[in-house]
Amino acid sequence: MHAPATSLIPVELLLRAYRGGVFPMADHRSDPEVYWVEPRERAIIPLDGFRLSKSLKKTLRQDRFRVTCNADFAGVIAECAAPREEHAESWISHRIEASYNALHLAGHAHSIECWQDGELVGGLYGIALGGAFFGESMFSRARDASKVALVHLVERLRAGGFVLLDTQMSTGHLARFGVVEIPRSAFERRLAVAMATAAEWHAIDRRAEKEIRRG
Repeated sequence: MHAPATSLIPVELLLRAYRGGVFPMADHRSDPEVYWVEPRERAIIPLDGFRLSKSLKKTLRQDRFRVTCNADFAGVIAECAAPREEHAESWISHRIEASYNALHLAGHAHSIECWQDGELVGGLYGIALGGAFFGESMFSRARDASKVALVHLVERLRAGGFVLLDTQMSTGHLARFGVVEIPRSAFERRLAVAMATAAEWHAIDRRAEKEIRRG
């Protein structure tokens, strides 16, 4: 089913779709239409089963990147939509990109950024609703940058009391972190619990501010 071509997907329509376990995609970058996806099997990363490799732990100890939250949402989604060698066409159309920028301004979409020498080199973005975070896409211009962004996302979700990290589909990149695929019916049950959970996206920020004030 295709939605009528309009300049933006309404914020409330997007939120209603995510609450129901559905998300939009497009056939190509210039596609004015979207189609709504509800996979038979849904990929999630259990927050209590998140795995870190020895090499990634080493990268984290080296502190190669400056990591921020919501510092450049538009930059992150633009990078995620850019052409990649493995994908000739991006499913993030201009319409989807503009719609998620509007969703970010409304306070529902968030990004994690990794910076190196003042340059945006990696990150991810997604939607936070209730106790669920719906991961949309990630990118990396420097080795391990997107992985470091994911680690920081998981720390933020754990600190805020989130109970569901949805990655929509499984990839080889995500498999190393403990991603599992579950039937749609099982995902819907987890989603219902998450929608009834009060979580805080900025809880980790407030905790850091308190520690700074304590000295």
